[in-house]
Amino acid sequence: MPEAHTATPRATAGLPASLRDNAGMFVVFVVLFTALSLFLPHFRSWVNMVGLMLSVSMVGMVACTMLFCMVSGDFDLSVEAVVAMSGVLAVMAINATGSVPVGILCGVAAGGVVGLVNGFVIARLGINALITTLGTMQIVHGLALISCRGVAVGAMSAEFIEMGNATFLGVPAPVWLTAVCCVVFGILLHRTRYGRKALAIGGNREAARLAGVPVVRTRITIFAVQGLMAGLAGVVLAARLASGQPNTSAGFSLEVISACVLGGVSLSGGIGTLPGVVVGVLIMGTVQNAMNLAGVPAFYQYVARGGILLAAVLFDKMRRRSGA
Repeated sequence: MPEAHTATPRATAGLPASLRDNAGMFVVFVVLFTALSLFLPHFRSWVNMVGLMLSVSMVGMVACTMLFCMVSGDFDLSVEAVVAMSGVLAVMAINATGSVPVGILCGVAAGGVVGLVNGFVIARLGINALITTLGTMQIVHGLALISCRGVAVGAMSAEFIEMGNATFLGVPAPVWLTAVCCVVFGILLHRTRYGRKALAIGGNREAARLAGVPVVRTRITIFAVQGLMAGLAGVVLAARLASGQPNTSAGFSLEVISACVLGGVSLSGGIGTLPGVVVGVLIMGTVQNAMNLAGVPAFYQYVARGGILLAAVLFDKMRRRSGA
């Protein structure tokens, strides 16, 4: 990622301005949702809506913190491996101690450690985010396989399984958790100094440093929080599946990044909003859900997801060229 680039007006925009900026993608989502409701049987059914919300919950959860990585000019490819490893460690810890809180703490803390390492290597040592997180992704995936000898670990705690499959007002608990994350990180980005620092670093890293922003510390913190959130997502997924699976979440990192870019987050940093990311997550999830309902083979779904990612990147480049 470039070390510095010119800040844009949108980098310091408030929440109302961000809503206007993402109006176009929101319209796209409304048109897409309306068309699918009219022409795809059972799409609007409550069962399918719950399934759709549940399917995007994990992506939405991690996208909240990936947003901070990307607006600060970085990204994290290791989250998919962290999700898998955290789930495995959480289940193993619960099975060994009989304590659900201990297992959850182990899984989330493991993700935080990986995020802290990523942040230190990238921000303090100056290593490219692509190389660093690609390397840690391989290391963490290997550790996950080693810890459980390459096989899934079944959860023996009914309380833990209930945590991932509970509902409130007919909506699964992971969906409520994702909604809370969106509110919290939306406030952090748009209403706090922490969010302004992240945007300033992505807009122009050197200018942010000269303005007194603790660039290195802030970037390390962003990656640490990203790791903690990926760890939490891994624990929730393990609870939903009633097992820790070391090979789960393949391609998850690209899904999260795709949703962020589709939601208007610039790959160059300095531009991004939480409402836009929510819309991006919903568009990605709706397309995936529609393909499943329509019986589109999985092989073709890979092609569609790749096409959406390329279209989102092209849109980002055209928007930056036009100065929007």
